Amino acid sequence: MDIYKFWSAVLQQDADAIRPFFHKDAWVNWHNTNEHFTVEEFIRANCEYPGDWDGEIEQVMRTDTHIITATHVISKDGKLSFHATSFIRVVDDKIASVDEYWGDDGDAPQWRRDKHIGTKIK
Repeated sequence: MDIYKFWSAVLQQDADAIRPFFHKDAWVNWHNTNEHFTVEEFIRANCEYPGDWDGEIEQVMRTDTHIITATHVISKDGKLSFHATSFIRVVDDKIASVDEYWGDDGDAPQWRRDKHIGTKIK
């Protein structure tokens, strides 16, 4: 499975391009919001999400059963930025399930900045 093509389809919100990556009975969990989706529900949630999106995979790890990605997702207007960590279980070269964790990007909290600990990654 080409994980880069999958993420490209997701970021382009292209339902027809996303669908073939999945087994028909696959599912997706978004743990931050406690949501469980069928493939069609995931496609609808992703493709109807407001705005236009871009991004890039920052890391990929593969095991015998999973592809794990850390992906930076940004709105095309540059106002919103997120990181998603996805644990994608693959069976017969198609996605069987996804456990995904999203976080909003932003500055370190003030209490840590006040301690003068840590430095910026980028």
